[in-house]
Amino acid sequence: MSPRKLSLTELNRLSISDFKDVDKFPYCLILDDIRSLNNVGSVFRTADAFRAETLYLCGITGQPPHRDITKTALGATESVVWKHEADVVALVRQLQAEGWIVAAVEQAEGSTSLADFRPEPNKPYAFVLGNEVTGVREEVIQLADLVLEIPQFGTKHSLNIAVTAGVICWDFLQKM
Repeated sequence: MSPRKLSLTELNRLSISDFKDVDKFPYCLILDDIRSLNNVGSVFRTADAFRAETLYLCGITGQPPHRDITKTALGATESVVWKHEADVVALVRQLQAEGWIVAAVEQAEGSTSLADFRPEPNKPYAFVLGNEVTGVREEVIQLADLVLEIPQFGTKHSLNIAVTAGVICWDFLQKM
């Protein structure tokens, strides 16, 4: 028998209320100064798909409700717990004080290749993704417990922020 595409009802997805009640995986995403509202919406969908604990929207990063976020989030703004924090540096310090391991996702001196990254068991992680042009702020890189770099093999030097979020989330869940 050849494969066939599953219908939406066959996917057995959680309802929004069930999603809110189910345990989340021990990580959060921090978006800092993300300009594209479509990227923000896409990361909401990723945070839903990979059951992130929280999505932090920092600095100038757009917030729901906004039609461009809603368009790409496809309802994930209703399921994902999100918070706006004006100051990403203060948030990083607060999360570290609460026992989170903060990982900046950036190409930096001394970074750890995602291929070599091994999460510490039973530790919560916060992944910081920076501005589409300037990346993660230098101050955040200096504060971070580690810097993760996604290996790339083509001619371009960066990935779209939404793609980066998907790669990081999937990798983390596979290694947990």
